[in-house]
Amino acid sequence: MATLLVGDVHGCFNELQALLAQADFNPTVDTLWLTGDLVARGPDSLQVLRYVRSLGDSARLVLGNHDLHLLAIYAGISRNKPKDNLTPLLEAPDCDELINWLRRQPVLQVDEEKALVMGHAGISPQWTIETAKRCAREVESILSSDSYPLFLDSMYGDLPNCWNDELSGLPRLRYATNALTRMRFCYPNGCLDMICKDVPKKAPAPLKPWFDLPGSVTEHYSIAFGHWASLEGQGTPEGIYALDTGCCWGGKLTMLRWEDKRYFQQDSLAQIAELDN
Repeated sequence: MATLLVGDVHGCFNELQALLAQADFNPTVDTLWLTGDLVARGPDSLQVLRYVRSLGDSARLVLGNHDLHLLAIYAGISRNKPKDNLTPLLEAPDCDELINWLRRQPVLQVDEEKALVMGHAGISPQWTIETAKRCAREVESILSSDSYPLFLDSMYGDLPNCWNDELSGLPRLRYATNALTRMRFCYPNGCLDMICKDVPKKAPAPLKPWFDLPGSVTEHYSIAFGHWASLEGQGTPEGIYALDTGCCWGGKLTMLRWEDKRYFQQDSLAQIAELDN
């Protein structure tokens, strides 16, 4: 009964299958956690969604910024760019079913027994676990409602970047979405910086990675996240697991088996093919 946590798949279906084979994944007894960004950039987003959906309760995932972008494309809010490789998915006969399934997935996973939290980008240092769960439920509620296009149309933007319990409406939802799916750096007071995308050692002062700031969630829970491929899975404090290692960019797909903290990795097959040539 293994718990397997996999970083951002980004449409790399063959790599995902090869990685799961390394750990003898058995969906009848094991659970697969996915850090989000199931789709875009890689070659086979359609097969990834079909597979993860077929796992039912054996899969626990969170939505990432690229998953939300797919929903925005489907709703006619954003443009389908060739580099995202989403056209086969959008033209598939089961596209409607997959999209309606995807927008009903969570943006936060919390396992109290394991004291484990998973968010695509992490957890805002300004949040308690209760606030994180409440904000996640609010985002999930509107995504699963008929009003989801209104939310998707308003989610783009970098403000507000500081949490306040008095935030309401679309600004509150935008902050929560940014914290859960786009965050990398924060100011020392915990406010989000939504501009810098560099590696920590190149970030301008006074910015710090969100996981280097004190927060009540990190005091009581381990946190698994994706989103930040340039970290290459390195440089996080104990109990913070960065699992996006850039498979769709020619890097690796990374998986952590929770019970013994063993890592598995699968090289990008596109990168392997390029080297073979």
